[in-house]
Amino acid sequence: MIMWIVISFFALLLGYLGWGVIYQLIFSIAGLFWKEKELPAVNKIRRIAVLIPAYKEDNVIISVAEEALEQDYPKDQFEVYIIADSLQEQTLTRLAETGAQTIPVSFEKSTKSKALNVALDKLANESFEVMVILDADNIMSPDFLKRINGEFELGRRVVQGCRAAKNFNTPMAILDGVSESINNHILCKGHMICGLSARLAGSGMAFDAKLFRRVMPEIDAIGGFDKALELSLTSEGERIYYAEHATVYDEKVSKAAHFSQQRSRWIAAQFHYARRYFPHAIATFFKTENIDYLNKAMQMLLPPRLITPGVLAFAAMVCWFLGLTVLSIGFALVLALNISSFLIAMPAYTWQRPYIDALFRLPLVFLYALRSLVGIGKANKKFIHTPHGESMETTK
Repeated sequence: MIMWIVISFFALLLGYLGWGVIYQLIFSIAGLFWKEKELPAVNKIRRIAVLIPAYKEDNVIISVAEEALEQDYPKDQFEVYIIADSLQEQTLTRLAETGAQTIPVSFEKSTKSKALNVALDKLANESFEVMVILDADNIMSPDFLKRINGEFELGRRVVQGCRAAKNFNTPMAILDGVSESINNHILCKGHMICGLSARLAGSGMAFDAKLFRRVMPEIDAIGGFDKALELSLTSEGERIYYAEHATVYDEKVSKAAHFSQQRSRWIAAQFHYARRYFPHAIATFFKTENIDYLNKAMQMLLPPRLITPGVLAFAAMVCWFLGLTVLSIGFALVLALNISSFLIAMPAYTWQRPYIDALFRLPLVFLYALRSLVGIGKANKKFIHTPHGESMETTK
């Protein structure tokens, strides 16, 4: 009886992880065929608001504001707004000197969605056509707004730019940057080539202003507001497009503790929205055949990517030890497919130093990812802040 329970458990685990791996592998292969379309000649310069929520980001927000104002875009056609939550007085004074606009906010429990909604209320009478959302550590490439304007020339209403690492100061930051590139390949390029929506990454995002003003007040997420936006938009039939050459440089976590906190927030948000949206997505699919919305809801059910290889390897060894040869071989085969999906999606530069050296830290990353599961319980109850600008070396 006990052995049948053990066999059933491992069989179910194999089925769940196998489904996640095959899903990832399909889009990893599809991403190889992605080629971004040439942007058309621009007939209209749209007025753009760049919104940057900044919660206790005194270390980086001044330089971010200054960089944001240096866009290769008509100066009278965009404004930079820093949504200042718990910033020091001296930081606010220096921000005023940069030329960026400051919107002070204060909450008992701070979240990015609350900050953005207050900013939208403050800007209710402004005639912006596009809203760009950045994180407080993000640096836009000089032509970012120009490229976003070109995307909207094609009639697009929701666009995700390409997030790329701006720091390589520790092996953890290097691996986090590689993970970002894999996300871009699988969740953006792979999905676009299949006619599905790209992901929203939380920053480097651009929205039709009217659409964003209508949808954002419905979002009251503690963590993962980008996932809530994905699901809300696709449920309405809006498609999310990917702009590979509209680059935003994003600071990657350099410390193991911050990595675990960040992943706790992401995993908690993922499964929270799976419970909330998946049944509705199934019902909607049978009514309207909205495969895009169903696909986004299915993504919320995927096993955590960084944990999956370690679990597969461990399960294969346990099954072999218990004499469950067929299951052991099954786990090993799925592990091989899992590794293949990563290898396909990894950028070519990964096979150079210091990236190769960092790859040897992957077993430690698996342990940090496991540790992140401990924090899931509180991640959807309290905003978990990831600090930025701590002894960081940057590159562009």
